[in-house]
Amino acid sequence: MKTVLACLFIGFLTSANAQGELGDNVKPPGGEQDSIYNRMSTQRGAQRGSKGKKDEKANIEDYLIISVENDTTYVDTTLTIQKEYKFNYIRKDNFGLMPFANLGQTYNSLTYDFQSTDLMPGFGARARHFNYWEIEDVHYYRVPTPLTELFFKTAFEQGQLVDSFITINTSPEFNFSIAYKGLRSLGKYQNALTSTGNFRFTSNYQTKNKRYNARGHIVTQDLMNRENGGLDATSVTNFVNGAEEFLDRSILEVNFENAESIFLGKRFHLEHDYKLIQKDSLSKNEIKLGHIMSFEDKYFQYDQSSAITSYFGEAFISSNIKDRSTLENFYNKVYVNYSNNIIGDLQFSISNNNYNYGYDKVVVLDNTTITNRLKGDIFSAGGKYRKQYKGFELQGAFGLNVAGDFDGNFLKAKATFNLNEDIAASAALNHSSKAPNYNMLLHQSSYKNYNWRNSFNNTETQQLTFNARYKQLANITVDLNTITDYVYFKHDDAVANTDQAIKAYQNSSTITYLRAQLENEIKVGKFALNNTVLYQNVQDDNNTLNVPELTTRNTLYFSSHLFKKAMYLQTGVTLNYFTKYNMNAYNPILAEFYVQNTEEFGDFPRLDFFINAKIRQTRLFLKAEHFNSAFTGYDYFSAPNNPYRDFTVRFGIVWNFFL
Repeated sequence: MKTVLACLFIGFLTSANAQGELGDNVKPPGGEQDSIYNRMSTQRGAQRGSKGKKDEKANIEDYLIISVENDTTYVDTTLTIQKEYKFNYIRKDNFGLMPFANLGQTYNSLTYDFQSTDLMPGFGARARHFNYWEIEDVHYYRVPTPLTELFFKTAFEQGQLVDSFITINTSPEFNFSIAYKGLRSLGKYQNALTSTGNFRFTSNYQTKNKRYNARGHIVTQDLMNRENGGLDATSVTNFVNGAEEFLDRSILEVNFENAESIFLGKRFHLEHDYKLIQKDSLSKNEIKLGHIMSFEDKYFQYDQSSAITSYFGEAFISSNIKDRSTLENFYNKVYVNYSNNIIGDLQFSISNNNYNYGYDKVVVLDNTTITNRLKGDIFSAGGKYRKQYKGFELQGAFGLNVAGDFDGNFLKAKATFNLNEDIAASAALNHSSKAPNYNMLLHQSSYKNYNWRNSFNNTETQQLTFNARYKQLANITVDLNTITDYVYFKHDDAVANTDQAIKAYQNSSTITYLRAQLENEIKVGKFALNNTVLYQNVQDDNNTLNVPELTTRNTLYFSSHLFKKAMYLQTGVTLNYFTKYNMNAYNPILAEFYVQNTEEFGDFPRLDFFINAKIRQTRLFLKAEHFNSAFTGYDYFSAPNNPYRDFTVRFGIVWNFFL
């Protein structure tokens, strides 16, 4: 980590003059991408003048960011309240997530989105996936000059969070990027060390005639967490009472100090296409053949030096516990895409998933043999449709497993109307039927209570969504969900004298789940009030889906240019709050949250004070987190037995420079 910081310092010394080369406008890119790429090439030639002078400056909107769905944006170096919300470990707006005490630990979910287009079961260990880069999280780039972004943020005790990124176009046709995010944080509580790393490499290529396009990425991820099971019962009482001698959190006793978990993943992904017929000024038709190939290898391992039978129940062995589950998945998809100006874009595809999930041994428990593998091939068919006409846009997609051991299907339809840049509305319908995650179907462990082979029905969900937006004054989203055969983790009540004997169960009744979210911002002069309010209502006779009824985030802040506009400043206070509910508990063996209906948590405010500043392409962040912790009561928890963070001051920086 010291080497990384040294590299950041050297980068600062060698490129301090380079970061002021761009105009900092933030208008949407105008015109077609082709014209932007041509201008990139022209500007590059101009910048390499006969005397090496930069005769023409590149525009900020030429630094393109391309999503997996081919939606294109550009680098944004502005300082907004949304940048404040995203300045965190996962670098996303974490509204609806409750972080644990240490950076790099998991998050408890305060809300759920049941929209899904997956046809295959997930790996499991979902509590470890918040910082896991999925295919849709990876972006590709096109830049006229090399672009670098450096991210730094302090952590909790003996560590820091760093994310470094560089992308280069070696020619207008070929781009590559390299990035690495690393974290080490000791934490305030015993045995809570986190150490994570995410390496990403991307590249994309386009022939000069634009008939052939290829892009791909390599991602390797290593996420290690020491596990302590949360505070023991006596320490929970001492924490809530707020006795002065226990404000040093390192002296609070935890349930165990001899365990850690590690989640590793690597993925090799390639997608490419060739235009058999290319649309031009005369031809209105385009036919494109495409292929997507992705190989992903994951494993999750729970290690414990000696068994804690009073906590997890009886074990096959008393020491050196190493529970490892693995998944290898090889995905291939071929598709044909037809488009013209009348019918829009129409795509049909066939795909194959070759999967191999399981363990390296067979378990015999109570005269029952639990197999060690789920493996096979799934063949699927699917399609997409998209049509845009003036302010209207129609989108649709479907998928169906036609052969293999797992049934599954999804259907998605969406209609959007944009009256102008300020007013838009949309409606969407989503249906999904998918097998539960692999670890719900098959799990093996050195602890006897954590061995099962289940045959569950598919979980079926239907979601109806409406959205209406008017400028920043109102962005309202309402979705109504019905979930049948919901699968969840819960304590096995048949096992006595253990704190966590967890099993997977299926709720055969139908759950009705309503969400309504309002986002708005009110500005008066240099002051603004940004609000996000979420209302949720669940009708579930078995109490298997628990969420707070009300979750809110409100930020009152001030923005202004200073020092003849050399600096842009934002400062304010953010309130986070959610009502009491039966918050899910965390299980380290599974790296999953499980349902509990005995204790309610919530109804505590979290106040953060921040001062952020922007100088050229550099954004500085300083925050006093949860500064009200000492005077509003020590009843704040991220999960049962797992307290939230105390008052702390942290700072960081996001720095873009353009060579």
